[in-house]
Amino acid sequence: MPRTYEAVYIFDSTLEDAAINEKIARFHGLLGAKEQPEVAHWGRRQLAYYVVSKFATEPTTLPEYERALKLDDGVIRYLITLHEHEVGAPPQSEEDLAAATRRDDDDDDED
Repeated sequence: MPRTYEAVYIFDSTLEDAAINEKIARFHGLLGAKEQPEVAHWGRRQLAYYVVSKFATEPTTLPEYERALKLDDGVIRYLITLHEHEVGAPPQSEEDLAAATRRDDDDDDED
C-alpha cells in the first residue's frame, strides 16, 4: 500500500537549474510512483539550493531511492519524512480542544 512521503533536498549551489531538475526527475523515477510528485523549488540561497517534494510510493522503494541520494555528489543533504497530515500537529477532537483551552485558562489564572 503506497504511503505519502515528503522529501527536502539540499543541492550544491553551484549546480545549474537544469541539472537540479534532471536529478530530481531521476530520483523520482526510482520511486515508481503512478502520480507525478509535487515539487516546490524554494530556490537558491547563499550556499545551497532547496527543493521540497511530496510523493506517494511503496515503502519497499525507499532504500534504493535513498541510496541514489547518498551517492549523488550534488546532494549536500536530504530528509525524507512520512507525510501524515497537512499541518504538523495531529487533528484534535472538539473535547481535546476544549480541554486544552481550559488548561490554558487555568495557567493564566495562576499568574
